[in-house]
Amino acid sequence: MPTGSLVHRASPKIKIISLFLLTFSIFLIKDSYLYFYFLAASVFILKIAGLKTSYLLKGLKPLIFVFVLTFFLNIMFSEGDKILWEWGLVKITEEGLIYSFKFFMKVTLLVIYATLLTLTTSPVELSDGMEDCLKPLKYVKFPVHEFSLMMTIALRFIPTLVMEIDKIKKAQEARGANFSEGNLMGRVKNFIPILIPLFITSFKRADELAVAMESRCYMGGEGRSRYRRKKDGFSDYVMLIMVLSVIFPALVNFFNSLNK
Repeated sequence: MPTGSLVHRASPKIKIISLFLLTFSIFLIKDSYLYFYFLAASVFILKIAGLKTSYLLKGLKPLIFVFVLTFFLNIMFSEGDKILWEWGLVKITEEGLIYSFKFFMKVTLLVIYATLLTLTTSPVELSDGMEDCLKPLKYVKFPVHEFSLMMTIALRFIPTLVMEIDKIKKAQEARGANFSEGNLMGRVKNFIPILIPLFITSFKRADELAVAMESRCYMGGEGRSRYRRKKDGFSDYVMLIMVLSVIFPALVNFFNSLNK
């Protein structure tokens, strides 16, 4: 979602490094209050980027069921000494509640920050940023350009696949298919008529893309240059300072916990 904000103008390489640092620091958190600090920081970055909260919530919506399911599974099957409720093999402990909350917050924060990256960076910029970050691997003969291109194609295929699913689903519903009724296994079986045409369409599009790349004489990353090159500027330094100020309390908290 381009808004021309400071976050959008920052180098994709800096944004990818920032995501890595934030992910690393989230896993170092020991005290629960810091999760809310990271959550507030994500809202702050969202406002600086000039994006609406609804865009972020759309990214979380498909994962709500997974979040809730893992939260309750962790509560019911995590071990602990202080039992709050027990029924047969299922035990809810105080330690289980704390662990479930921390796990839930970690996953939620990771998804939020990853969504912020995709909302403020185009697929092409992500590919370029990834290539810049992985440049040192060229010395060990790792195909950095090809890997980055593969990731870009995968990202660009996601909206196409979503549109194809919607198109196939509507076509099947026009033939009398019902995807909203029945038990869980029944619904899974109902989706088979969607999956088979989707696989066929995906392979067809992949073949068309391969032919298009060959017709343009694509021979890999050797000797290729970029149309636009981003240089590190003011936005990048501000971005790094913001991220370091976010992760600093988590690092202090982690090292303090080691000394206890």
